[in-house]
Amino acid sequence: MSRATDRKDHPISMRLPDADVAMIDRAAALKGRSRTDFVREAAVRAAEEAVMEQQLVRMTQDGFADFITLLSAPAEAPAGMVEVLRRPAPWEAGYRPKG
Repeated sequence: MSRATDRKDHPISMRLPDADVAMIDRAAALKGRSRTDFVREAAVRAAEEAVMEQQLVRMTQDGFADFITLLSAPAEAPAGMVEVLRRPAPWEAGYRPKG
């Protein structure tokens, strides 16, 4: 017996301009997916984001105080990121490829 999440009981039909279909097909091909899988995944991801944007976050007063303390602390740059950003870019003078 198939799980409920495997069932495809609700077809969705859309009318799209040729340019939109061409862009979707190109992106789907780049990802190695079918048009249907690509569109379904994109739609579900967008739906999840919309729902999460509306979710209420609840926490205790102590938890909120800790959260504000963390947000108020000075930011610390990751050491590896600082080193990478200090290197000259390939288009800048002084660039020397490693290796």
